[in-house]
Amino acid sequence: MSNGSANTPSVRVQGVHKSFRRGAEVIDVLNGLSLEVQRGEFIALKGPSGSGKTTLLNLIAGLDTPTEGEVWVEQDCISHMTEGQLASWRTRNIGFVFQFYNLLSVLTAYRNVELPLLLLPLSAAQRKLQVTTALDIVGLADRMDHRPGQLSGGQQQRVGVARAIVTDPALLVADEPTGALDAKSADEILDLLVELKTSMNKTIIMVTHDERAAGRADRIVELQKGQLVST
Repeated sequence: MSNGSANTPSVRVQGVHKSFRRGAEVIDVLNGLSLEVQRGEFIALKGPSGSGKTTLLNLIAGLDTPTEGEVWVEQDCISHMTEGQLASWRTRNIGFVFQFYNLLSVLTAYRNVELPLLLLPLSAAQRKLQVTTALDIVGLADRMDHRPGQLSGGQQQRVGVARAIVTDPALLVADEPTGALDAKSADEILDLLVELKTSMNKTIIMVTHDERAAGRADRIVELQKGQLVST
């Protein structure tokens, strides 16, 4: 994917509405929301349960499409892509960090990190280089043969971060990445995210309820009832 010009936002959400139908009832989750995130910016999405922050994250990550409006990531308008196009696009352009790691317990750290690369036309040697590089970045090169059950929660989340960056995506999306961690491990993961933003110019969008985690971001974006109340 093209990095575009330096002045082009990494993410543009333009007049987005998202509604869900529950029986005869239509529930509006996002109401004409617009947001820009600059390249290399780390933002935290906050808001009460039901405010729409996870829905917004899913739209930006190409996991869902808006009812109205447009979502752009770099030069790609993803809001009009088909499910197949979105699946291919996500593989190359988005890195996901989950609250509960989402690692496969039967696979080693190396194999867990390698999984996204299996969807790309890479040789075994290319995959090995990218996996070992990603594990080295998160400080787990010496744990690559360990399975998740042999790792601490903080180490498992580091594997999750390595998996998120192994395809070198422009955008990382993190849904409560410190929610299952103790304070020390949470701080280490936040340090890692800040380092990825600083040294690798990654754009990071994080949903969090944690005030300390939100405070590590460049900007806090708060949602209430499907609309932005502060940016």
